[in-house]
Amino acid sequence: MTTLTSTKADDIALALEQAIVSGEVAPGTVLRQEQLSERYAVSRTPIREALRRLAALGLVSFEPNRGVRVRTLTGVELREAFLVRAELESLATEIAAGKITPADLDELEAAENRFARLTDDLRRRRAAADGGDRNRLVTDWVRANHAFHDVIYRVAGMPLIERMAKSARFSGSAVWAPADASELDELYRANERQHRAIIGALAAGSAAGARSLAREHVLASGNLLERILAQAAAR
Repeated sequence: MTTLTSTKADDIALALEQAIVSGEVAPGTVLRQEQLSERYAVSRTPIREALRRLAALGLVSFEPNRGVRVRTLTGVELREAFLVRAELESLATEIAAGKITPADLDELEAAENRFARLTDDLRRRRAAADGGDRNRLVTDWVRANHAFHDVIYRVAGMPLIERMAKSARFSGSAVWAPADASELDELYRANERQHRAIIGALAAGSAAGARSLAREHVLASGNLLERILAQAAAR
């Protein structure tokens, strides 16, 4: 698959994931490739890849002769996805600790600085932004968070672990942008602290410390997302 096709698949998968987890696309909805191809003005190749990624997340299922159907995301499945990602991502971070160079640390620092700038931007603009603006801002924030971890995956150089961990990512921006500002601020503060701690452990060459911090970071994000979803369901 070309890089351009892969990038298109990434963008389409993220957009569909947002629509599904936010409730815009209801459980049971059939996603037809020809309609999605027209909607996103692309060929069916990136559409098929995007749908495969959603299936790996458990958000859709392929049904013979019926197409792709949106599944109901259960709390148990969500918890399992974060448990899997926590173990794999912490392993990749541990491996990276033994390989990371000063240039890699500079790249990781730059990724974290961009993430921090987007965090500050969201804090300043959240009150004034409408729902669509907020979701677009959080989409950029989610991607910046992924970019931080992608540096670690690249340094670790374990492509199978990377693919498996990324298949368990849950990045729906609409979910990460709840109406309750205190919940979102907690997520911001925790992510900044945890990212900085991971950088510190990697810079010190502490494999055990980096692994423990990475695992804590992923599980904390999962626990917060469960609270946000429970809050949304209670409204």
